[in-house]
Amino acid sequence: MQKGRYWFEAKADGFGWGWPLAWQGWAVYAVVALLLVLGFFLFPPAASVLAFAAFNGGVVLALLLVCCLKGQPLRMR
Repeated sequence: MQKGRYWFEAKADGFGWGWPLAWQGWAVYAVVALLLVLGFFLFPPAASVLAFAAFNGGVVLALLLVCCLKGQPLRMR
């Protein structure tokens, strides 16, 4: 895959992804941020901590999956 086709850039130091390289990456970050905020209203932590944690965990796992599929390959630098 060519560099211009990645949505997320691999970090220069360490392990993981940094800032998005394409508008699709920014859209993914915006959707994740919106879902994390909505999680407070959909699953209030005071009502059910487990449901809130499960929802947030699912959102984070979905973000990691998208980063794995559409980001630059990772390697320790």
